[in-house]
Amino acid sequence: MSTPLLASERRARLRELLAQDGAIRLESAAEVLRVSAMTVRRDLADLEAEGLVRRVRGGAVAPLLPEPFGARATARASAKAIIAKKAIDLVPLDGAAAFDASTTSNALISLVEARDLLIATNSLENAAAARRRPGVHSILVGGELEERTGSFVGPVAVLAARSMSYAAFFTSASAVDAEFGPSEVSLTEAHLKSAFSENAERTVVLADSVKLGRRALARAVEWDAVDLLVTDLDPEDPRLDPFRALVELL
Repeated sequence: MSTPLLASERRARLRELLAQDGAIRLESAAEVLRVSAMTVRRDLADLEAEGLVRRVRGGAVAPLLPEPFGARATARASAKAIIAKKAIDLVPLDGAAAFDASTTSNALISLVEARDLLIATNSLENAAAARRRPGVHSILVGGELEERTGSFVGPVAVLAARSMSYAAFFTSASAVDAEFGPSEVSLTEAHLKSAFSENAERTVVLADSVKLGRRALARAVEWDAVDLLVTDLDPEDPRLDPFRALVELL
């Protein structure tokens, strides 16, 4: 028989499962850890008290908090790669496009090959990534640096975003709810995304499936402004059913 895991080891493994899958499912976690569901519940309660998870029915999800770019970049990388591969044909070859400060946008930018495309973004990392792509130039909108996320926000950034027009705006979201819409943990980030969307001919939301059915602090764009929702799921997946009447799915 294998030696039972210590409580600290179980909680570390639960955090690994959360980073890998985007959620902890009670029964499957109990099976992986070879403990009772009650033990997992107690571990999740301890993790929630530390602010590391948020308990939901049947398990737990990550808390919706501002995170630095580097921390976000390592989470759910395979899902971001799927989304980027699906969305690459939507990126124009020339003209201008806006990208938010998300790591999902970064994954998409890393695939772009253009003729003469200007990319505007509020992320230093995404602006730098865009400059490395063939046929691409980048503009970093100015403004106030949001220390928690590494993105530029505030009135100056909004003014800069509104001073240009875009063939498309590509944005991720902290959460995507069928009623509330795409939303953000930061009110200033949501305002900037709204500004980008206002001047875009098309708004494309890039959303990891673990964000579906959740709500964050501030609505970023209304569903009426969203043209396409791109996820890591097959478009026929039943988890996308709440969104079918709202937006085109890819």
